[in-house]
Amino acid sequence: MSEITVYKRDHRGVVVWHYRGVIVDSGPTWVCLSALFDRDEADLGFVLFRRGDVFTEWFFTDRWYNIFRIYDGQNSVLKGWYCNITRPAHITPESVAADDLELDIFVQPNGTTILLDEQEFDALNLSMDERMAALRAVESIRQAVSRRDFPFHEIRRIQDG
Repeated sequence: MSEITVYKRDHRGVVVWHYRGVIVDSGPTWVCLSALFDRDEADLGFVLFRRGDVFTEWFFTDRWYNIFRIYDGQNSVLKGWYCNITRPAHITPESVAADDLELDIFVQPNGTTILLDEQEFDALNLSMDERMAALRAVESIRQAVSRRDFPFHEIRRIQDG
């Protein structure tokens, strides 16, 4: 398994955070990696991220979002999916970079979606085309959740089990 560096960039393309992950799988327009949450606790009110939580992350060169599936690092319980609305990712063999457009969706294990950071998104200086692409990405994620498309297929299993 090869390691890769992930660069989270702001909407201007400036790196604001970077970390290492391990490539799990890839295709012509995407890469999937595994990474451990290595920051201090982050309590968002609807989910608590802790050091050691396991993230499986999908980045796409042809979609305006990325998806992080999060498992508790202590007991392997699914915490949910964090979906970042971004410009399409730049993927090389050594790195992944995505420009964050502030808007996020958290998908709870039961399939409930929470739209986050709308005011921050509204405040960005984006073209109308970029705004529309970002809003279409939100709708695309909501539809994938509703249909239980991969990687949201585990929602059904949790509800049924």
